[in-house]
Formats: sequence, structure tokens, C-alpha cells
Amino acid sequence: MPTLYIANKSYSSWSLRPWVLMSELGIPFEEALVPFGAGPAGNTFRTFSPSGRVPCLHDGNAVVWDSLAIAEYLADDHPAVWPSDRVARAWARSASAEMHSGFAALRSQCGMICGLRIRLHEIGAALKADIDRIGELWCEGLDRFGGPFLAGNTFTAVDAFFAPVAFRVQTYGLALPDPAAAYVERLLALPSMRRWYDASLAESWREDKYERETLCYGELIDDFRTA
Repeated sequence: MPTLYIANKSYSSWSLRPWVLMSELGIPFEEALVPFGAGPAGNTFRTFSPSGRVPCLHDGNAVVWDSLAIAEYLADDHPAVWPSDRVARAWARSASAEMHSGFAALRSQCGMICGLRIRLHEIGAALKADIDRIGELWCEGLDRFGGPFLAGNTFTAVDAFFAPVAFRVQTYGLALPDPAAAYVERLLALPSMRRWYDASLAESWREDKYERETLCYGELIDDFRTA
């Protein structure tokens, strides 16, 4: 059985992507959670990941250390990772790649911290452009392929790649068009997303870097973390 190495569920948006993909598709795996900053020099990730980053999938002799590469690796044995229709599959891959490499303002100003609720001080032009593009992209997919997921009637990798954005929308109260907002609610209601969220609330680790960066951009309204 493959082992998926991840970091804190509260913060690690990259870890969430393959985790929720494998969970929703019923692909068996063992979870190995290593918190950020673990080890005497904080470099424990290098013991299992060539890049020193998460996520990283170990499957026999194969080591795959990038979220998009993990999706493609899984697709070799699990065709349901991507839509079966060629046009929908091309759209889903394009949208996933856009998320994988873009939306810099959203990433930097709206870091994923699942258990917090934050009111942003402001939404500048760059962040607004990212939010608008996500709304446009989601509405396009839902309308073009019929929903309820981005590329059709089943959860695929493109939904997994945008799953962290759903948590960001929840944390920061980001405004989206009605179809996109309804899609966020569907993602947040998925059993795997609920399990991730509940586990994030129970984590006792706090990483000062992420906590400080998040509060640079907004005012803390609530903290639902229980630990």
C-alpha cells in the first residue's frame, strides 16, 4: 500500500490535494503526517522527500514528490483521477495546472489555516484578480460540464486541486458568484473534507511563521481549534 507523507492539516494546502483525491476516490493509502519544523534542524522532510517538501508519495520503489505528479502517477492505475471525456479532461488538466502555478496573491495573502475566521484588512487589485479568476473558472467548468463538480458529475483531480481554496473561502469570507459559492459548500460537505477539517481543529502544533503571516493581512474573528 502506498504511503502519503503530509504536513499539518491546519496549514498544508499542498498536502490536502493528493490526500483528498485518494480519499474521495477510495484509493488505499497510509498517511504519514510529519509536522512543519519537526526534527532538530527542521529538515526532517528530506528523509522521505527529495525536495524536502510535502506531499510525497512512496509506492514500492517509486517516490513522487509533487502534488500534480502524484495525480498523474495515480491516474496510470486509477483512470477516475481525471474525467473520462477528452475535452473535459483537457480542461481539468489546464485548470489544475493554473492552480498549481498561479494565484500568487491568494496564496500569500490568504494562507490556509482551516480553523480560523479572518476579516481581511483590504482586498487589493492582485488579490481581487485572483478571486475573480477563480470565480470565472469555476463557473465555466460547472456550466460547461454540468456539475456538480468542476469537470462533470464526479470528483476528479481538478476538484482536489481547488479544495484548499474552499477552506480559504471559508476562513476569509471571500465573495464569489452564486454557482461558485454553492460549489464551495459542496466541497466543504464532502466526507473527506470534513475529516481533514476536524483533524486540523484537533492539532496541537502551531507554526509561528504561518500564524504571523496570516494576521498581517487581516483581523482574527474566531479560532475554532480545540487544542
